[in-house]
Amino acid sequence: MKEPEKYNRNSLQNNNTSKTKHMKKLLTLTGIAGIGAVLALLAACQTTGTGQAVVQKESLLSQSGFKVKTVTTPKQQQRVSQLPPNVVSAVKYQGKLYYVYPTAKKDQVYVGKQAQYDVYKQALKAKIISQQAQQANQTTQQQQQMLEGSPVWSGETAGPRHVQVQVFDGFGPLDPMQGD
Repeated sequence: MKEPEKYNRNSLQNNNTSKTKHMKKLLTLTGIAGIGAVLALLAACQTTGTGQAVVQKESLLSQSGFKVKTVTTPKQQQRVSQLPPNVVSAVKYQGKLYYVYPTAKKDQVYVGKQAQYDVYKQALKAKIISQQAQQANQTTQQQQQMLEGSPVWSGETAGPRHVQVQVFDGFGPLDPMQGD
């Protein structure tokens, strides 16, 4: 009678061991899939964050007169891959100075001469000044709102039972008697 018990114990241990191995494999696969998903999300966030800046830069280059040239030969691809990303680089070609900006895929380049580069720099400077002026305007508006005087308390009713709600310049509900 003891032999069947041993057999049952061994079969249970083997069954538990195989379940444990299966669970470990499942956990490992789940972990790898989770890491892959996080990396994909990080990559997506990075491309959307910088993608708009790249599009704006390419738009400025195009408006400034830079021409788009497609990279076709392996030698051109090698040269373009050596250029730093997101930077307009000065390059000499056949003794002449050109300014080159590779696209993100490095399958095209924006090419311009000194005149186009000067227009681009002026447009970039104007854009930066515009952004700074916009930020300063927002800061001034916030300061004016804070200095306009004492806030006005107003009460309004809300809900089906007409509960009194007090609003303080858009924030609420606040009770002036409790010092909130």
